[in-house]
Amino acid sequence: MRFDDGFANSKYLADGKYFPSRWARKSAEFRGATEGRSRLGLAYGPGERQWFDLFLPEGVPEGLMVFIHGGYWLECGPRDYSHLAAGALARGWAFALPAYTLAPAARIGAMTAEIAAALPAMAAEAAGPVVLTGHSAGGHLAARMACADGLADPGVIARLRLVLPISPLSDLRPLMETAMQADLKLDIAEARAESPALLPRRPGCAVHVWVGGDERPRFLDQARRLGNAWSCPVTVEPGRHHFNVIEGLESADSRLMRTLLG
Repeated sequence: MRFDDGFANSKYLADGKYFPSRWARKSAEFRGATEGRSRLGLAYGPGERQWFDLFLPEGVPEGLMVFIHGGYWLECGPRDYSHLAAGALARGWAFALPAYTLAPAARIGAMTAEIAAALPAMAAEAAGPVVLTGHSAGGHLAARMACADGLADPGVIARLRLVLPISPLSDLRPLMETAMQADLKLDIAEARAESPALLPRRPGCAVHVWVGGDERPRFLDQARRLGNAWSCPVTVEPGRHHFNVIEGLESADSRLMRTLLG
């Protein structure tokens, strides 16, 4: 379909197809190494995918970082990304990864509602500030939490220090002209209602958009579109593509982690 190539990532990277298996292997190893400091499969609702994993640092957490996984709302899960908790734990922060119901079992609007429901449950597990990030489709869901209609829980809103969408999909209308539409089932009303770049940001909510400098033009455009719509900073990280742009979360002192936690 018209925009399929624009949103393709793996085919333009020599080793693109290997990233998911690498992430899964590293995540399994990480969970094994942190077994005494993890709480897995905590429920935030009754649904099959309404749960989250929590990783705890040594001592009392400084706060909570939440990471929402990507996969075009169609695939992947929190346990493909457990290893990304390493940087936060090294900085003394707790790290949570929520699951959510994927398409075609759920529409994107329902996924937004699930993440909004998950945040209070995750925030209850660690005191202090909350920072929220997510990658690709997860970047979209993170950005939706920064929209004026994204979060309803006043406790989470008061604690939310920063929302940092990584390579976010911010305008969903082009996705209606991709093969993914067969499962996403977007109509124009939902595409508009779920596009952060078309919605107002919640007053006072700090947002910083992040994207790799070597990403596909469509993703660079989507990131800049959100930054322009919300008049918020956009960092284009040199030498990073759509898959390795999240690797900074593994390092306590990466540029990405310094932006998230200071």
